[in-house]
Amino acid sequence: MTSSIRLDKRDLILAKGAEVMTRRGYHGAGVQEIVQAAGVPKGSFYHYFASKEDFALQALQQVYAPRLARYAEALANPALSPRQRILDYYAELVAHFARQERLEYHCFIGSLSFEMAELSPAIGAEVDAILQRSADILQACLEQALAAGELAADEDCGNLAGFIGHAWQGALTRLKVASNTRVLDDFLRRLERLLAA
Repeated sequence: MTSSIRLDKRDLILAKGAEVMTRRGYHGAGVQEIVQAAGVPKGSFYHYFASKEDFALQALQQVYAPRLARYAEALANPALSPRQRILDYYAELVAHFARQERLEYHCFIGSLSFEMAELSPAIGAEVDAILQRSADILQACLEQALAAGELAADEDCGNLAGFIGHAWQGALTRLKVASNTRVLDDFLRRLERLLAA
C-alpha cells in the first residue's frame, strides 16, 4: 500500500510538473512552482528526484512512453491500410488541436529540446531517443505501405519517416507562433500528397 502511495505521489509530481515546464520552460519552472502545482511539500520533490534535470528526464519518459505506445498501436491497426493508419493518426491530432477552446501549445518535448538540448547532454540524448523511437514506429508502417504498393517503389522509408517527424515538429512550433490550426491543416494536406503512390 505504501509503495502505491509513493508511486502515485511521484506520478502526480511528474504530471503536474511537466505541465508547468511545458508552459514556462525549463528555466522558468522552479521546483517551488512544480510542487505547488502538485500540492505536495518541497521535500517530496527531492525525495523522488535528485535534481530538476533528473525530474525533466523522468518526466520525458513518463509523458512519452504512453504516447509512443498509442502511436505504435495506431500505426499497427490491421483494420486499415498502412497509408490510412498514418493519415488517420495525424488527422486525429489536428482535430484534437482544432477542438481546443483556447489554442495552446502543449509540446513538452519541443519546449525542452529548444531550451535544454545543448545545455544538458542528458536531456538532449533523451529527447533524441524519443524522437528516434517515434521515427522508427513510423518507418515500420511506411515499410508496410511500400510492400502494399501504397508508396513509390524507390521510396526511402527511413528518410521519409524522418522528414514527416521533422515537419510535424516544425508545424507544432509554428502553431505556437500563429495560434491557429491552419499550419496543421497545411501539414495534413501535404502529408496526403506525400503518401500518394
